Amino acid sequence: MTEEKIFHRPLLLPGPAGRLEAMLWTSPGARPRLTSLVCHPHPLFGGTMHNKVVFRVARTLHQLGLPVLRFNFRGAGTSEGHHDAGEGERDDVRAALDFMRQEFPEASVLLAGFSFGAWVGMRVGCEDARVSALIGLGLPVKNLDLSYLAACTQPKLIVQGTQDQYGDIARVKELVESMPEPKQLVSVEGADHFFTGKLDEVARAVQAWTKLQFPSLAVTPPQL
Repeated sequence: MTEEKIFHRPLLLPGPAGRLEAMLWTSPGARPRLTSLVCHPHPLFGGTMHNKVVFRVARTLHQLGLPVLRFNFRGAGTSEGHHDAGEGERDDVRAALDFMRQEFPEASVLLAGFSFGAWVGMRVGCEDARVSALIGLGLPVKNLDLSYLAACTQPKLIVQGTQDQYGDIARVKELVESMPEPKQLVSVEGADHFFTGKLDEVARAVQAWTKLQFPSLAVTPPQL
């Protein structure tokens, strides 16, 4: 796949509180069986779809051949509406899933989220038949309740820094223990909440797990 075939498409998605700013990476004419949606961290603390963890995960998944959608939650970036403490943001995730189903009607979705985006996105993904697998990065178990994951049956990858100031690794391990299979926890040694200096390790974990779960993915990466 060459650079000329990569399509970076800025979008305004119809959302329940107004238009949502988004970016779709895909290839014109592609009819994939798997796509990806990546959700960003807390908008009240500067989180947007351009966050470095979100961008790196999105790029890693796109290099595996997946169309990838990132979007800004209501009130973030140029998205309309106002922050709703995670309640309305779940509807934003559903709107993004609706868009991906419209664009790629034959494909399921691998949903990934970082921090607040993991809390909101995985909650929706666990309940939505369109989502076939989940990736959670930097689970903020110190401040938010992710106990719903104990009933989540889709395949799950959790990537957590051992020095995450918002997600104690011992508590994350307990949470992962409560989850049904299939599941995997990757502990990134020495990483803080934002995986500072450790994004290569995050990318390798996401790539390896995704290839394991979906062995038919393309092996020739596009150039971004």
